Amino acid sequence: MSLEALSDSRNLQGRDADVTRLSNNRSVIGFRGAEDLGDELHAIFQIEGTISPDTGAGSIAARDTRLGLEGKLGTLFGGNWVTPYNGATSSLDPFYPTTAGYMSIMGNGSASTTDNVIDTSSFDRRQQNSLHYWTPGWNGWSARLALGLNEERPANGAKPSLSSAALIYDRGPYYFTVAHERHHEYQGPGTHDDGTKIALAYRFGQTKLAAIAEWLSYETMPGRLERKSYYLSASRQEGPHGLHLGIAKAADTTGSSSKKVGFMQSGPDSGAVHYTVGYDYGFSKRTTLFSYFTHLRNDKNGNYDLAINSVGAGQGATVKGLALGMRHSF
Repeated sequence: MSLEALSDSRNLQGRDADVTRLSNNRSVIGFRGAEDLGDELHAIFQIEGTISPDTGAGSIAARDTRLGLEGKLGTLFGGNWVTPYNGATSSLDPFYPTTAGYMSIMGNGSASTTDNVIDTSSFDRRQQNSLHYWTPGWNGWSARLALGLNEERPANGAKPSLSSAALIYDRGPYYFTVAHERHHEYQGPGTHDDGTKIALAYRFGQTKLAAIAEWLSYETMPGRLERKSYYLSASRQEGPHGLHLGIAKAADTTGSSSKKVGFMQSGPDSGAVHYTVGYDYGFSKRTTLFSYFTHLRNDKNGNYDLAINSVGAGQGATVKGLALGMRHSF
């Protein structure tokens, strides 16, 4: 459970505003288990829901929820689960998935639980009605595949679906991944959207460094939208003290489409930079106090906003926030 007090300073289309908010900062509750079926095969389940201590809202299975089999040949399951594309790099952001998370730029927004029609822009998503297969590990290498099944029938006649894959190397101090995701007919019949990213992380002692590059492409009915973005992070733990830094940069969106998709709209000076510095203090393995300063600056024609606990930032806006919060695990 995590709760934060966040003070925002906003410049929204030339208008300054200061707001102090009490916000949920990712609070979850869940249950998981396995049954031994013999010959190293297990039936597995997980139910994970949301809790909002600031408002009392929540949903019992809105987060990673699944039912499946795990054995020598890998793991096969279905449910409501983060896509391989999402999961391949989320752990490289020390502020994921909070107000200060990289989803403001990387992935073009956050879809905490969605299907093929509720959110047609975000590549940072937890996909409902999805089927997943994870290979066994081999010398640090593994792969993850997922399909977002075509259950929706929008009025425009499209048959939307999703396919997602990630190749991962995780051994010793090194972490490497390349991931790709395609959204079939999300923008209309015959269209497809693609996300591709590559990431590398290295840990030495109590310090971890990470870098990500991402390419997004949308095929809208008026034409294409394309954008590159980059992310760097650094974390260091010294006893109970944790120091964290994250910087995300969106290049200008290009393409012939006049449509806005998520935060992206084609044109010059349409990029943004989002950086966050943070500190946390662990009182115990279960209880931590944290603080961070986050700053999102749009270029003149940029349309980016915080992906979680957004503030309604408009074109060219700057958003700054100072947060103080508490995490407790039980």
